[in-house]
Amino acid sequence: MRLKFTKMQGLGNDFVVLDGITQRVDLSASQLKRLADRHFGVGCDQILVVEKPDRADVDFRYRIYNADGGEVEQCGNGARCFVQFVRNRGLTEKRAIRVETRGGIIEPRLEDDGQITVDIGMPRFEPGEIPFAGGSGATVEPLEVDGASVSVSVVSMGNPHAVQIVDSVDDAPVLTQGPRLEGHPRFPNGVNAGYMQVVDRDNIRLRVWERGVGETLACGTGACAAAVSGIRLGLLDSPVRVETRGGALTIAWRGDRSPVLMTGPAVTVFEGEWQTADDGQAPDK
Repeated sequence: MRLKFTKMQGLGNDFVVLDGITQRVDLSASQLKRLADRHFGVGCDQILVVEKPDRADVDFRYRIYNADGGEVEQCGNGARCFVQFVRNRGLTEKRAIRVETRGGIIEPRLEDDGQITVDIGMPRFEPGEIPFAGGSGATVEPLEVDGASVSVSVVSMGNPHAVQIVDSVDDAPVLTQGPRLEGHPRFPNGVNAGYMQVVDRDNIRLRVWERGVGETLACGTGACAAAVSGIRLGLLDSPVRVETRGGALTIAWRGDRSPVLMTGPAVTVFEGEWQTADDGQAPDK
């Protein structure tokens, strides 16, 4: 069977988007992994599947799969691409959309300038909600990594994040320490590891090692987690401009029980069809 797909990107964080409303999408983990493979498939950081909602108070449901084939709760850059996709495909004419995800309800909207703002929801700091074993809910938590103690701010943006402040993101141990944090035993569901450089009270630079993917050019929920952590620490003022390797996002958070708002672009790259049959040629990475 052949599946129609759309390749999209938000600040270089790239996606294969599948319309599960007008075509049947039922892929195994190995097929998802093959689709995401940059040599044997289409290639992407995540696969997004658009579906009809399971409840009456939302417009759509969408599911998110990392490049390793595992399903995850949330994806900020993917949410912006989702809005462009459903509007471009004629699945809705709404500019503001309520979307059901595994991590909860989000409310993205298309702005007049073509940018997309996503209401990611309220950040969660309770260790049990992240989950983070043995955490206290403090703004900074000590974490042992390979015999050394590092200080992280732990927060859920619908998915788990551990954010560190570094002097320079260019010198941060993203590729070496990031994988160790991702699979750290105190994060039973894994974690996204963020490395934040504070430029001034309104600007940060950020790199993220994403769970199940590796380092990406941008991470929307990672940008939200970093901005929220910096505001909680008294280092940043809302809104925060987050400079990633793929471009800039604007993150606004008023604190307390307020939702986090993320604004940025979404771009369609190309459309195509993919053969779902498993021909056994892709390596098991």
